[in-house]
Order: sequence, then structure tokens, then C-alpha cells
Amino acid sequence: MRNRNTIVLLILFLLNAPPAEAALTHARETNRIIIPLNNGWQFYFAYNFETNIKKDLVNLPHTWNAAEVLNGVADYKRTSAVYENKLNVADNWKGKRLFLYFEGTNSVATLLINNKFVTDHQGGYTAFCAEITNFITPGENSITVQVSNAYRQDVIPLHGDFNVYGGIHRPVSLIITNQNCISPLDYGSPGIYIKQKNLSAQSANIEVLSKLSILNRKSLRLKTIIYDKDKKPVSSVITKINSENELKQDLHINKPHLWEGKASPYLYAVEVSLLQDEVTIDKIVQPLGLRSFLVEPNKGFFLNGKYLNLYGVGRHEDVSGRGSALTIEDQYRDMSLIQELGATSVRLTHYPQNKLFYNLSDSAGLILWTEIPFVGPGGYNGTGYIKNEKLEANIRKTLREMIRQNYNHPSIFFWGLFNELKLNYDNPQPFINELNVLAKKEDPDRLTTLASNLGSDTFTDLSDLMGWNQYFGWYDGVFEQVGTWADEIHRALPNKPISVSEYGAGASPFKHTEELQKPVPKGRFHPEEWQTAFHEKHWAEFKKRPYIWGKYVWVLADFGSSIRTEGDQDAINDKGLLTYDRKIKKDAFYFYKANWNPEPVLYISERRNTKRTKSLTSIKVFSNGKKTELLVNGKSYGKKEKNELNTIVWDNIPLQEGKNKIVVKSQIKGKWLQDRCEWYLTTAT
Repeated sequence: MRNRNTIVLLILFLLNAPPAEAALTHARETNRIIIPLNNGWQFYFAYNFETNIKKDLVNLPHTWNAAEVLNGVADYKRTSAVYENKLNVADNWKGKRLFLYFEGTNSVATLLINNKFVTDHQGGYTAFCAEITNFITPGENSITVQVSNAYRQDVIPLHGDFNVYGGIHRPVSLIITNQNCISPLDYGSPGIYIKQKNLSAQSANIEVLSKLSILNRKSLRLKTIIYDKDKKPVSSVITKINSENELKQDLHINKPHLWEGKASPYLYAVEVSLLQDEVTIDKIVQPLGLRSFLVEPNKGFFLNGKYLNLYGVGRHEDVSGRGSALTIEDQYRDMSLIQELGATSVRLTHYPQNKLFYNLSDSAGLILWTEIPFVGPGGYNGTGYIKNEKLEANIRKTLREMIRQNYNHPSIFFWGLFNELKLNYDNPQPFINELNVLAKKEDPDRLTTLASNLGSDTFTDLSDLMGWNQYFGWYDGVFEQVGTWADEIHRALPNKPISVSEYGAGASPFKHTEELQKPVPKGRFHPEEWQTAFHEKHWAEFKKRPYIWGKYVWVLADFGSSIRTEGDQDAINDKGLLTYDRKIKKDAFYFYKANWNPEPVLYISERRNTKRTKSLTSIKVFSNGKKTELLVNGKSYGKKEKNELNTIVWDNIPLQEGKNKIVVKSQIKGKWLQDRCEWYLTTAT
């Protein structure tokens, strides 16, 4: 914890360092310099052309939509805005090359330096980098970024049950290099691609592809070193650079440590240095996790030859009060909550996410499914695809950007091609097949997948794996049908590995019922107890079926969705295991924690249902301890053993009029745990 906090403080310091001062301090260094440009931006909406316009001072990440969700605004601003800043170019930057790196600008960005057009970028969830060397002059320079999240038919997503927040919603950096450098211009990637080959317990062969931007080829060499976790070199190679702009180098590791997911997420570091006259003039460091994996249709997911049960949550980058402009603390908090839950896998929905979260996943040992924002309407009207050449080009580019920018992360195992497309507009299937071919060309070693909400006869031959979004017992049907459905799909597609890419139910921690009664999904009353029952029954079915290679709860936390008018608040999807602000963990969170996290868990379910009208009640507890004792108003009702779902239920427990004190106790792994709550019984009508 101390180390993590130290890292956070260091990053915060760097993010808040004054750009000009930071640059002046390091300008004489021979390696590349990366300077955060997140503070002091002037912001205004683009439709205002007044000469004396009032501009707001904002820091990045920033979105102009964050407050609208809290106010339940359905028709949120899909418009254009302008961000302006100054860049002071020091005299000693002469001979250097300057690049601006934007990690995410939603959705379309146009970059100008000193009022001159430099580049534009279509797509809000992948990075882009632009060289500005020929646009700047010594002294003060202006940076202008016009950003639009307006509806358009040539940039994904066209649709989706989430908000497309406008703004520069991820960090921005200035990169300063020498004339010769490792290229930052290859689709926003680090310019380094690490590929493992011939992995075994005895050895591993590693191929490192480096993309270079060379203006002067005198005395250049490329040096690559692989360091182990203790920062000791285990392999190295030096290669002379002649006329190449791409260079492959082969390295070898004896008796490699494997990346074993949560059990042991062992990371090597690959350091690639560009040398000129034996002096390092540029350097990139990337993670390396050595692992093998496969998915079998009848047995599920295997990591390094051993079965691994993949279960977890879908995750949106959306936090109350900030929208998609998450802070570093937000990223760490979500990771901490996912780890507390005990998940082994996360589906990053429905777009590539912040670089920091991928880094955290590498270190935490999570198995990631990450996808492009090629999103259909699901159960709503509209389409996520039209046969438009510009749209298809945008989707291809977004897929290529996602793969190249994240190629080296060992936590990524699955590239997602789309979510919930339909067939009532132009048929997307031929194009999806093209995307699959492109993904396999870019990265033949990972598997492709998709998330459908249609039947077993649609989309099933377009990717390596399949996923279905299913909500039995919420939108229609009953909970137990999910098992019958899975068996039918498995019989219909015996050679296709299948997953449940989404499953969940809406819930308010402020709405309750003493008897289970199915709520109306589009209604206002979404009691917490129904969500808990939904997940209890679904997990019971999934436990019986190891052939379901992945199970992903929808969703980690409530999030903004302008199309929804249901639950406690308009414009919120309330299927989260946590509230939008992450302050309340719903009962279902603790159900999964008791089943997924081996750390001691003891939790009284339905604790927030404090106003009771029935004098005889059931008391349900989630615990991974063998036996738990219940006391009500000081009287013991005995010890009971947990069932296969780590749940204990005491039936027909009497409550007294007025206040009742509920206490449970259990010894788990030699540690005594206790949980308590108070309920109030009123039987008078």
C-alpha cells in the first residue's frame, strides 16, 4: 500500500508540474522527455464567436457532460468545444523534435498550433500522436484543440447504452526527442512490439520489433535488454542500424518465470535504447509477461496449461461527477474494488480504456477482454452499423489503434470486435469477418471474440470465441433459464467456445421488499433483493458449467446512460454492483466477494431493508467461513454451515416490535469476524 501511494503521489506531482519549467529543467538530457500538459487549459464552446468570450479554466482530464448525468439530463450536450493552452519553447530545444500525445479526446479532435492545422483524429477512446516540430517557434506558442462529441455517421460508436462524454477526457503529454528516435507515430503506439516464441519451462524466445524515425543515419545502433523482476538483465542484443525503419531483434531467456494471472503476475521489462555514437539518445521500456493460453469448447479457459475459471465484471470508465474524465485515484479505486471482489477477469466495455488501467491489470494478474466501440442498439431502436466507406475505415483504424497501442500488455487475451449489433439495417456480418481477419493479421497470437444478444444462428462464425449478453429473470424469463440456454447453445455449437459476456439486474440500495416479486425493468422500483437473487441463481448455474469460458457481471458500478428513464434516477443504468459514486457496495457485491475472494468474508444480506412488517423473517448471510452463529436481540439461533454458494439462511426467525439487533459471528482462517445491523419491526397497520 505504501508503494502504491508513493507512486500515485509521484504521478500527481508530475501531472501538476508547470510544463515550461519541467521542460527547461530536462531539456539538455539526451533521452526523450515526457512532460504532462494537463493544467491551465482555457475552455469554451465552439459556437461562441465573441472576441471577448469568457473562458473557463480547466485541468485535464475534462468533460463538459459530467454534471448532466447527476441532473438526470437525457438530451446531454453533443456539441463542439475548444481547448486552448500555451507552450513555451525554450532556446535549448533547438534541434529537438516535439510531439503532442493525446490519450483520449472524445470523439473527434482537430489540432492547431499557432492557428495552423496540424492533424485531426476520429475516435474518442484510442490515443493519437502528432509531430509539431515544424509548427512551433522559440518562445510562446498556442495550442488549440477543437473537440466534438456530436452525432455523426462516420465515427463509432453510432449507438450504445452509455454516454459519449465530450472533451479531452484523458491525459495529454508533450514528447521531446532527438532527431533520431523510436517512432511515437505508429498509430499512437509505443513503437515497440514484443512477441514471445517457443515458450517452455526451459526457455523462451522473444522477438522485439522496433519502429524507428530516423533523420540522420550516422553511427546508429539499437540495444535491447530484458530485465527480470529484480531489475537484473537476463538477455540482451545490439544491432547496427543501416537503412531500416523497422528492426527485429531476437532474444532468449533461460528458465523463464511465467505470468500466472492473479497467482503470480510475473513481469519482465524490455528496454529498447537507440544509440548514436554509443550514447543513448532514446529509450522505451515495455512490460513482458510470458504465458500460454487456450480456450476449449468443452472445458473452458486454460492459462499455462492449467484450468482457470474466468469470472468478473464489465467496466465502464464513468464516475459520478466526472463522467469519463477519470482521475488517477479513480483508476486505482476501481482496480482495488475489482480485486476486493475477487474477479479473475474483466471485460473492458465498450471501448479501449485508460493506459493506467492496463498497466494495473498487468501487475494484478487480471485476464482482460478489451474491445472497440463498435456498438449496436441492443434492445433499443437504431443501428450500430451502416455500410458507409468512411465508417468502415474508422472502425478498421480504431481496431488497429487498439491493438497496436496495447500490444505488449500480458493482461490482454481477447480482442472484442463488437457488442449487440443487429440485422435490421445493413448486414454487418461480411464487414465483421473483415475485422476478424485484420485483428488476426495485427496480432495472430490472441483470440478474437464478440458479444451478441441474438440467437445461436447469428454471428457465430465470425470470431474465435463467442459471448452472449443474457438477462434471464430481468427483461424476460426466469433465473434458472440461463443454464438451460447455455446447454442448448453448447449442443448447437459444440466446437465453439462460449461465454456469458453480460448478465445482471438493476438495483437500488434504497429500495427494498420483504418478499421477492419481479420488478418492471423500465419501472422505478428496482429493489436490491431482486438483484441479489438474480446473481445467486445465475452463479449457481454457472458453477455447474465449466465449458462457459467467461462469466461477466453487468456491471461493476452504475453508470450514465441518457436513454434510460427507470430506477431511482433518470439517465442512469443501475445494474452495478456498486453505486455510481462507488460509495455503496450492494448486497450482490458481497455475494460474489464471498464466492470469489478467498479472504475472510462475513456479511448480513438485506441489511438496508430496515423497516420490517413481518414478525417472522429469514436472515441470510454471505460467508466463506465453515460455520456461522446468529444472534437476534442477544438470543442465539445456533450455528449453521454455509452451502455451496457460501450462503447461510435461517428461516422463521422472530422479530420483536421496534428495534431488533442482528449479529452474526464466525471464525474464518483463525480470525473471528462479526457483522451486525438493526431492523425495526412495525406490525400495526
